[in-house]
Amino acid sequence: MICGVTIYGIRNCSTVKKAISWLDSQGIAYHFHDVRKDGLAQELLMTWVRALGWERLLNRSGMTFRKLPEEDKNGLDEAKAVSLMLAHPASIRRPITVYGACIQVGFKPEAYEAAFLLHSEDN
Repeated sequence: MICGVTIYGIRNCSTVKKAISWLDSQGIAYHFHDVRKDGLAQELLMTWVRALGWERLLNRSGMTFRKLPEEDKNGLDEAKAVSLMLAHPASIRRPITVYGACIQVGFKPEAYEAAFLLHSEDN
């Protein structure tokens, strides 16, 4: 049995909905954390940044990022990107799925299948 799965995202995001639907269809229990309503701890975001890089986490094509003032978007580095993601959690790619030591960005059924199959074989 797979346990300790947390989905970080925004409830009305279509990609988050697809990920949740997939988990439900597989009978995998999860906890949902709405980054907009529940916030996001800087320590947790930094864990993701260290594991994946800020470039992979920051959704530059999303509406939230595109609506930011140009001075906020120019000269991005890790510190500036982290500040933006903390101030505007909707600018983080979603969902972020965490289970065990695995951190996955986005949703692709085949990636979830492979990751959860590997994780269940480790137990």
